[in-house]
Amino acid sequence: MTVELKLDATVREDQGKGASRRLRQAKQIPGIMYGAGKAPVSLTFNEEQVLRLLREEGFFSQILDVKVKGKRVEKAILKDMQRHPFKPLVTHMDLLRIKAGEKMRQTVPLHFLNEETAKGVKLGGGVVHHDAIEVEVECLPDDLPGSIDVDVAELELGHSIHLSDLTPPEGVAFTALDPEHDHDPVLVSINAPRVVSEEEDEAGDSDEAADDSAGESADDSE
Repeated sequence: MTVELKLDATVREDQGKGASRRLRQAKQIPGIMYGAGKAPVSLTFNEEQVLRLLREEGFFSQILDVKVKGKRVEKAILKDMQRHPFKPLVTHMDLLRIKAGEKMRQTVPLHFLNEETAKGVKLGGGVVHHDAIEVEVECLPDDLPGSIDVDVAELELGHSIHLSDLTPPEGVAFTALDPEHDHDPVLVSINAPRVVSEEEDEAGDSDEAADDSAGESADDSE
């Protein structure tokens, strides 16, 4: 089921740390919306609505319908989000307005397909390693993809899939590709599982024994 990415907002008049603290105590999140040749506007968002949207992957990469009270709906994307250092709380959000007909850049998630049945896994006993989980694209707002699929079904042991191996959707370009400077990021690879050698195992046992001896000596000195 597709979730509507709608965000309600209210224009914020009070500024400063004290005002922001009062807003957060009232279950409101301070933020700002800027871009598209318009003046920045300070906003507040409902914490409950934001926390609900945080569960949706598209909230971080797709265009949001931002409805500011008393004004029309504006199109924007989430550009930055600040979180509390140890509490599950959002403390501030930055939104960038989107202008119709004007190209935009946005980071979208990578979806890896057929990992369990990939040749390098099923036949080679390898392990899938994700070198990237998202990719930046450039496109018109109407062409923004929800995600980019990476099919690893034919990927063999010891091999990788690079960004240039993907065919972008129509109207979409990958900004990280730079053939002139030979820049072609690896997205996913299948590698042989790391096996701990007897020497490493013995070295680990020796280290543990040394630690135990040091601990006993410390106890004896006390």
